[in-house]
Amino acid sequence: MSLLIVGGSGHLGRRVVRRAVAVGHAMAATYTSRPGDADVRWLPVDLRAPDQIATALAAVRPSAVINVAVRPADWATTADGAARLAAATRGHGCRLVHVSSDAVFSGRDVHYDEAALPDPVTPYGAAKAAAETAVRALTPSAVIARTSLIIGDGDSKHETFVRDLATGRRDGELFVDDIRCPIHADDLAAALVEIAEGDHAGTVHLPGPDAVSRYELGVLLTRRDGLDPALLRPAHRPDSPRDIRLDGTHTQKELTTRLRGAHKFLTR
Repeated sequence: MSLLIVGGSGHLGRRVVRRAVAVGHAMAATYTSRPGDADVRWLPVDLRAPDQIATALAAVRPSAVINVAVRPADWATTADGAARLAAATRGHGCRLVHVSSDAVFSGRDVHYDEAALPDPVTPYGAAKAAAETAVRALTPSAVIARTSLIIGDGDSKHETFVRDLATGRRDGELFVDDIRCPIHADDLAAALVEIAEGDHAGTVHLPGPDAVSRYELGVLLTRRDGLDPALLRPAHRPDSPRDIRLDGTHTQKELTTRLRGAHKFLTR
């Protein structure tokens, strides 16, 4: 299989690249500002630039594209860029796996399976929901892979934030009523590559099986890193609670990749 990883130099993208290389796929990856360190073919692609998307697809001619590009505050990349990529992959006849987020949900219903309809309440969630709509309309055979908080081995934004709180480098609080289903980046990368290899279509959910609050996740992270969780300040959200639990039961039955919960991958 020939893969193109869009956003391959990012936190998740680097792991998807490593996973694809490890299982023997011919592949290339894209970057916006600088290439990653993996020994693969790197191409500059800004999803706001249609000509760059077309050039990359023509150069690689992939059998599948995995879009893990992220720029949360930029509608032009998150929503419009995803639509441009979907249209381009359709023109080249390659599969598309588009990574989405639990941010497309408000939390009012708490539990969300693969058939749940987006009802975003944040700008980022709205952009991700718009991207999903465009991908479905332009490439009905594509996979939309919704996931939750992505945790690595100390290198994700949330981990950095918690570490800064626990070491006094930053002042802040962690909400006890903001609940998600964190997933380890390596598990997510393996699942995305497996999905690209198969014949899946439609929406899949790739969360970890443990629902934890931001505060509980912070406690788990500090203990993993040998820091004192007592330095973390729990708090309630100033607006309304956001309890968003992706149900990936159906998706997990279709995969050989096992998705671990936060209590497992953060416990030494």
